[in-house]
Amino acid sequence: MTEATNRPRGGAFGIERPIGVAVLGMGNVGTEVVRILREHADDLRSRVGAPVVLRGVAVRRLDVDRGIPAELLTTDAEALVARDDVDLVVEVMGGIDPARKLILAALNGGKSVVTANKALLADYTGELAAAAEGSRADLYFEAAVAGAIPVVRPLIQSMSGDRVNRVVGIVNGTTNFILSAMDETGADYTDTLAEATRLGYAEADPTADVEGYDAAAKAAILASLAFHTRVTAADVYREGISKITAEDLETAAAVGCTVKLLAICERMPGGERLSMDGSAVAALGDASSSSAGKDRVSVRVYPALIPRRHPLSSVNGAFNAVVVEAENAGRLMFYGQGAGGAPTASAVMGDLVMAARNKFYGGRAPGESVYAELPIAPIGDIPTRYHVNLQVADRTGVLQAVSGKFAEHGVSISTVRQEGFDEGARLVVVTHHAPESALADTVAALAELESVTSVTSVLRLEGTEE
Repeated sequence: MTEATNRPRGGAFGIERPIGVAVLGMGNVGTEVVRILREHADDLRSRVGAPVVLRGVAVRRLDVDRGIPAELLTTDAEALVARDDVDLVVEVMGGIDPARKLILAALNGGKSVVTANKALLADYTGELAAAAEGSRADLYFEAAVAGAIPVVRPLIQSMSGDRVNRVVGIVNGTTNFILSAMDETGADYTDTLAEATRLGYAEADPTADVEGYDAAAKAAILASLAFHTRVTAADVYREGISKITAEDLETAAAVGCTVKLLAICERMPGGERLSMDGSAVAALGDASSSSAGKDRVSVRVYPALIPRRHPLSSVNGAFNAVVVEAENAGRLMFYGQGAGGAPTASAVMGDLVMAARNKFYGGRAPGESVYAELPIAPIGDIPTRYHVNLQVADRTGVLQAVSGKFAEHGVSISTVRQEGFDEGARLVVVTHHAPESALADTVAALAELESVTSVTSVLRLEGTEE
């Protein structure tokens, strides 16, 4: 029998052949995937059209009781992927290597892949997509962004006939839990992080989450899909939340805002930036520059103030939410569990069923779309509103000196609030939209003023109509 006739395709021909699945990794997500495959085999068979059979699970150690027959476990992931009776590979082991090598081996062998590996996809989607295209295999990755929330497939399929202008979201549950708790209790960052770790929301080493690396990887994936442009993690401007203080949350509350770690992906038509509310607010760069009049893409992750009235402000705890704005569909919001074994496994299983159906009926998932090839706008070009917190000497002329530095660098002030202290005063300055580079120059100039004790914090203000 030839290889072609030995494939599990058969729906169109009235032939039912099992579809073999290999699972790489058995952590929280992998354990749930294996459980669903075994406990819901009959349902999966009905949904796919053929039996979906677990062929094996690759793990690091065999001396751990994992609640499944020992013969299904192996430490030789390469051999498992290469088996003739494996048609579909689920990668939930994480990391770059050996995951990348194993996924490439599967795809090059014509085997479909379902992965939740955002770090890998953020840097190697092009390579993986090329391998999938070369062998006509499927590459699915819904679970790589926002856990159970379906946002990848809508961008790829449901909105493929629309023009997406903006994707803004809270895509990291750990940081959202920390910031929500700080906002609600008034506790500082260190104590709240310790509580998040105790409750299992934060890893023992929380760097990837709290410094924004996890959110940046997800933002790169979302931007690539939304704007048909290959965006990697290196293209994403990134700041984390480790410098956010209880005072920042307090001053945010005073102006009717809260603080969230946002992933912002924007298309800037004709050199303009569109605000989170959809209005063009400022031109990007010099109108005489070579980029004038061309669409560009901005992808950035940072903590920002957002008004309490904005829909993302009410997303609390470990939940995630993504707002997609398109030319015809308008604003769509996706909300739900952004992490965890069961929610992420739900997304994995959705992809698995789609990939298995394609194997059975002979279909194929959409491939990578990067036809637009839009340039990435540097962070210095991005106009944003700012919330600047200063400690200053409490004496005559300070406000005039501070205002002068803002004016000198072309940053227009919206409001100023002054609070007195025993040894000085605090100024909270909220600006109108200004380029990031102009604000950076302003902050540097403020720090040199003799009357300014310190620039305590600089936070961006997003989601306003001004």
